[in-house]
Amino acid sequence: MNLRIYFLSLGCAKNTVDSESMAAMLVREGCRIVASEEEADVIIVNTCGFIEPAREESFSELQRLVEQKSPGQMLIAAGCLTQRYGEEIARQVPGIDGLLGTRRWMDIVHVVESLRTRETPQPLYHLPDADEIGDEDIDLPRTAIQGASAYLKIADGCSRPCAFCAIPLIKGPAVSRPPERILADARRLQDSGVREVNLIAQDTTAYGHDLGNKDGLAQLLEDLVEAAPQVEWFRILYAYPGCVTDRLIDVIANTPQVVPYIDMPLQHAHPDVLRRMRRPANIEWVHRTLAKMRRAMPEVALRSTFIVGYPNETEQAFETLMEFVSDVCFDRVGVFTFSPEVGTESESLGDPISAEVKEERRHRLMRLQQQISLERNQSFVGDRLLVLTEGVGDGITLGRSYRDAPEIDGLVLIDGEHPLGEMLTVKIDSAMPYDLIGTVDSTED
Repeated sequence: MNLRIYFLSLGCAKNTVDSESMAAMLVREGCRIVASEEEADVIIVNTCGFIEPAREESFSELQRLVEQKSPGQMLIAAGCLTQRYGEEIARQVPGIDGLLGTRRWMDIVHVVESLRTRETPQPLYHLPDADEIGDEDIDLPRTAIQGASAYLKIADGCSRPCAFCAIPLIKGPAVSRPPERILADARRLQDSGVREVNLIAQDTTAYGHDLGNKDGLAQLLEDLVEAAPQVEWFRILYAYPGCVTDRLIDVIANTPQVVPYIDMPLQHAHPDVLRRMRRPANIEWVHRTLAKMRRAMPEVALRSTFIVGYPNETEQAFETLMEFVSDVCFDRVGVFTFSPEVGTESESLGDPISAEVKEERRHRLMRLQQQISLERNQSFVGDRLLVLTEGVGDGITLGRSYRDAPEIDGLVLIDGEHPLGEMLTVKIDSAMPYDLIGTVDSTED
């Protein structure tokens, strides 16, 4: 196929990996990936359908592209939104040529070929009734490279019962990738010069459970650092509370290539709210485990995510969450307001808390965390941190330390313009709530 393809990937890094994999398949068939929608024969939008703002963005981008589509240009809606809402998307946005669900992203070549030879202008629906993400029986990397950093998907789908979350409805149950394929991807990333690999899945700590390995993530980390010894940083994202094992803590603490960083979305801290969410409600376990991490890794960076305004969240329950965040002192926190998702267990609870109250609670929690983040950042003033450089201009270089996951955390602002993709030792001179400011260590050899 001699076609020019443009990808627009919306939502999370997991979607970005899927887009890169689809692009690789099309390139193998003779297609060329282009940098703008105007020069493309085929536009593929990898949509997000996780929460309402993400759905609105997906619909908005699809509508914009339909309105701007040139004669002969084809528009394909792929991804999570398409998987969940199917033909409803084509009804709401007339002019879409094809629809491909996220569980069968690997059929993208078939969809493009079918659109080229279709005999009617009716949309092509490729939404097979698949129970889970398709088995990848092709030699295809499941990575997305961004400069000297990369995402590596180790699993897809989710088997957790969270009452508020639509991901299992969209993705299906958790499916771990075979370890040999993950290790091959890591070697390829190493050979391409990548210096940081971020391991992603809906739940990284569930890795291997479906393969019969209950401590699969710890074993995978050990295998990864052996397979790709030149990758300086391996980072774990999206850990599930209750599944951070002693062995996993030990591997992180004693493996220099694995950065001491844990992203564990806890969602709340009041046991009653957590039970209604169908989340682990043993807050004592959380306290014990976080304390265990800090004993093993005093320098560990802790990130979490919380939902405020869940149905029947009382002011007292919210204050419990505030006290918990104040006590734990996370390095980073994300806060979302609850919105009911169609088809989830929480849909039946309605949305009884007003938008104003939810937003006020979100602001209150973020104000608290902003002060905590500032204090945590200030504790690094005078220290030296290894920083991966990612951007440069106007006399400043932007980078990230081990404490900063790409796209979601802060930056280190370095005085002067330095080469990109380098690991620099930076002396921290001052701190802001989200970012650090420093200079390259003059004593560095």
